[in-house]
Amino acid sequence: MLFTMTVRDMRLRAEGLISPEAWDYLETGVGGEAGLGRAENAWKSWRFRPRVLRDVSTISTSCTLLGDDLETPILVAPTACHRAYHPEGELATAKGARESGSLLCLSTRSTTPLEDVAAEAGPWWMQIYVTADRGITEEMVGRAVESGSTALVLTGDTPYVSRRARGGEAGPVPEEVAMANVREHMEGRSIDDLVADPSITPAAINWLAELSGLPVLVKGVVRADDAQSCVDAGAAGVIVSNHGARQIDGTIETARALPEVVSAVGRQVPVLVDGGIRTGADVAIGLALGAAAVLIGRPAIYGLACNGAAGVAEVVNGLTAEAAEVMGLLGSTCLADLDRSLVTPYSDALAGG
Repeated sequence: MLFTMTVRDMRLRAEGLISPEAWDYLETGVGGEAGLGRAENAWKSWRFRPRVLRDVSTISTSCTLLGDDLETPILVAPTACHRAYHPEGELATAKGARESGSLLCLSTRSTTPLEDVAAEAGPWWMQIYVTADRGITEEMVGRAVESGSTALVLTGDTPYVSRRARGGEAGPVPEEVAMANVREHMEGRSIDDLVADPSITPAAINWLAELSGLPVLVKGVVRADDAQSCVDAGAAGVIVSNHGARQIDGTIETARALPEVVSAVGRQVPVLVDGGIRTGADVAIGLALGAAAVLIGRPAIYGLACNGAAGVAEVVNGLTAEAAEVMGLLGSTCLADLDRSLVTPYSDALAGG
């Protein structure tokens, strides 16, 4: 598929297709929302150092991640309320991810039951919160395992949801839709049972691994010491993320946090990264800095809003094609060829003349 629209184009078109409430919920940050722009700009603070005279007649973007064979290192991140952006919601997102050879990480706050999404998906992971009522988490994990999830992603940076600048916490869909994945677990329970338990520690990682028999990744890691603590507690991977600048306005950008986390645990487990990735160059920088894969959140939603499953696939395929072109220009024929020597901080590039 030819990439006929950039992520920026998709964003502009998507804004005119969905309700103002849905747009605010998607685009909001926290506080003064300064972190939104910084996330994208941080990737631009790196400069490339290409190799020359390499045979780059064939480029491969394929990879294997925790046993899942993928055609692209660009995964679809967990985001909520997809039916606010397209009538088919997560079903279309799952199909688009599958058709592009990607992997979907499904949000607990999916507006479509996970079993239905799994039927449309290729490889997929389930994003999990540890709830105040542990029984809800146990039941959700059981359903995910039975439906074929190949990993769990524990969101670790949300002991509670911060106050967003726009859009509110509930989301732009009716409660019965927003609660599609947990509604059946709520009989005899209160909404307080559903909120994330702010008392959890790294011990939750091993608990989830033993409960599910699946690898558990921890999402929301921006520090080396936290990354090591997660790995020591049994994490099979970590995802460098600042929750789309939706938790603390002023959290370090993931493009800056990634090298520290990779240095700490990159030889032990896969390190993934999300946050502000909008171009194939951003993807290539993330991989060169040591990420095993990257995740896109808002860009996938832009594609979903524009053209359902085909729009999601176009975004992933387009970014993959852009990344492959950058790889070739860097003298790299496969993801393993991308390494730290290919990028340098902007200030160092200036000093080098």
